[in-house]
Amino acid sequence: MIYRFFNGIGDYALLMARVFRKPESWKEIRKSFWREVDGLGLDSLWIVSIISLFMGAVVTIQTALNLEDPFIPDYYVAIAVRESIILEFSPTMVSLILAGKVGSNIASTIGTMRTSEQIDALEVMGINSANFLIFPKITASMFFNPLLLVISVALGLYGGYLAGDFTGMVSFSDFILGLQMGWIPFYITYAIIKMVVFAFLIASISGYFGYTVKGGAVEVGRASTIAVVNSCLAIIVFNYILTDLLLN
Repeated sequence: MIYRFFNGIGDYALLMARVFRKPESWKEIRKSFWREVDGLGLDSLWIVSIISLFMGAVVTIQTALNLEDPFIPDYYVAIAVRESIILEFSPTMVSLILAGKVGSNIASTIGTMRTSEQIDALEVMGINSANFLIFPKITASMFFNPLLLVISVALGLYGGYLAGDFTGMVSFSDFILGLQMGWIPFYITYAIIKMVVFAFLIASISGYFGYTVKGGAVEVGRASTIAVVNSCLAIIVFNYILTDLLLN
């Protein structure tokens, strides 16, 4: 088990070395990049928006219920919601969701190309298939996922305001006051750094399992599942590492 783990780490590192070599054609890479931005980024916008809106609403209600104390001002609810969404929910929860949606898409797409011998055809033509297929997906994810983070934070806070106003738990003035009080700008930088790292992990790990798949359609499905599981585990581990490095 341990041997397989370290062997997989080595194969992953070797594949990444191929992925980040100079491409044969920057023009084709740019075309693939914008195609991946549309397929991996824009197509994920709707699910991120819906989840963020309701996530902010739920966090607000739960926080308000747990802070029902006459000695605690209502604006503390907004402070707790802001910190929860920016520091943890938007970068981490959204990345875990993208690991399922985007990761499985990447692994299955590249895995299908492997089983149908399209990757072998690229290699025969002298093209670095790892760079051609995986590099645009990684760069597109690292470029667009921070934009998804900003949208997620904005909608999460808006959802929190709507929930507080609709239930009468937090007034508009108290919610806005709480959002402004004790604000630390570095938290946004911290969240963006996490999102970029998570985007790289999702795209590269999913690309690895899709690229190295062997067999037919059943193995492609299994590789997609394994890619999602390993991406989620990597996100959780690196979430701890980045939190310890950047906030401790």
